[in-house]
Amino acid sequence: MSDTIRIQFVCLGNICRSPLAEAVFRDKVVDQGLGDRFDIESSGTGDWHVGEGADNRMRQTAADNGHSLEEHTASQFQAEDLQAYDHVFVMDKSNLNDVLYFDEDDRHSGKVRLFREFDPQPGDYQVPDPYYGGEEGFQNVYEIVSRTSEVILEQLVAEYDLNSGTAES
Repeated sequence: MSDTIRIQFVCLGNICRSPLAEAVFRDKVVDQGLGDRFDIESSGTGDWHVGEGADNRMRQTAADNGHSLEEHTASQFQAEDLQAYDHVFVMDKSNLNDVLYFDEDDRHSGKVRLFREFDPQPGDYQVPDPYYGGEEGFQNVYEIVSRTSEVILEQLVAEYDLNSGTAES
């Protein structure tokens, strides 16, 4: 278990941005032959979609780009997730504030980062919520998530020396 790198992606309702990031990142990890090294999850800061599947528009966007959100079930971020995960990537500044609210003694803030801090084209460092927009917003989020997930994986491979095949716990 100590060899497993635990990652959580967080957005507002866990039906659009964070499940897409979870699926895209997982697929990139598997493509690199590192599936056994990562535990990848997602959640939302709000509770109103808990137990639901991903938004149909995001499921379609994911499928159009070769990813599946069919198995996703929305969950809510919990305070204990700060202890349980090695890295928590949040989609926007509101999510960042909501997650850090749980870090009462400021012991975990170093592992909570804005997802787009790793985006080569970070814009305002927030992944826009496509929920109230049109189809183009979902594709835009996919493009952000895809390129940013690539960089995050590269950095984690380097940080945990995963290319050597000899990384030990």
